[in-house]
Amino acid sequence: MDAAMRPSADTKGFVAKLLADRHSVPLSVALHLVPGALIVAVYAFAAAPLVRAINFPIFMAWAIALAVVLFPLQLCLLWLGKKRTGRFTMKGVVRYHDRPLTRGRVFWLGAACLVWMTVVSLALTPLDNVVYDWFFTWVDYQGAGPDGTAYLQGYSRELVLTTLLICGPFTGFLLPLIEEYYFRGFLLPRLPQLGRWAPIFNTALFSVYHFWAPWTVLSKLVFLYPGVWLAWKKQDIRISIAMHPGSALLMTVVGAAALASGAYAL
Repeated sequence: MDAAMRPSADTKGFVAKLLADRHSVPLSVALHLVPGALIVAVYAFAAAPLVRAINFPIFMAWAIALAVVLFPLQLCLLWLGKKRTGRFTMKGVVRYHDRPLTRGRVFWLGAACLVWMTVVSLALTPLDNVVYDWFFTWVDYQGAGPDGTAYLQGYSRELVLTTLLICGPFTGFLLPLIEEYYFRGFLLPRLPQLGRWAPIFNTALFSVYHFWAPWTVLSKLVFLYPGVWLAWKKQDIRISIAMHPGSALLMTVVGAAALASGAYAL
């Protein structure tokens, strides 16, 4: 290992376990799922009461909860980089970041995964409906259900557009980007003991991490796996970044434009 990549002498205990080249399966499960549990807790105890008090769509509460958990998570990755290299960086912490593929290959593979995720996620909405109706009607989050716009319904178009303008840059790109750095760049490469099962393990736990929409776990397994597998196989996180934040950005922009133009009504 390059000397610059070695943990500093005072790195020990849990921090050393986080920086290790291999995470145990129980540790990895916890690191995948705990952020999701924290997001639900922030939503329930802080974000939802706040958003209801100012009478904004409940979608904003989830955006706040995600930001409150994921931005500190990104800072933790930078802090771990400081423990490893002496400066705030993701180098040596986030893997699959060395750009082994040409830009052209990343573009075409990323574009294919983006189209796959966008089209298949929409096509599998009936599956989400079935799973919700059979198993999750007891979930009582405001706006819960397989309809992706339910979190925005019941408000004026102007208020919904304002909400999307405020939250869109975060939920439509920045927060999914942090998820990719954490789940695909930090956690996935530290499961070498799982071999070819590592991307399946990572995709499954990332799907479950979305505790606020458990009825989408099966569909997420289908539309996320190709990008996760390619990022793992090619060791290039840019592929999954193009797929996940790219698809989120596309759907946010198209949805907001359709609503603003009157082509779509909630």
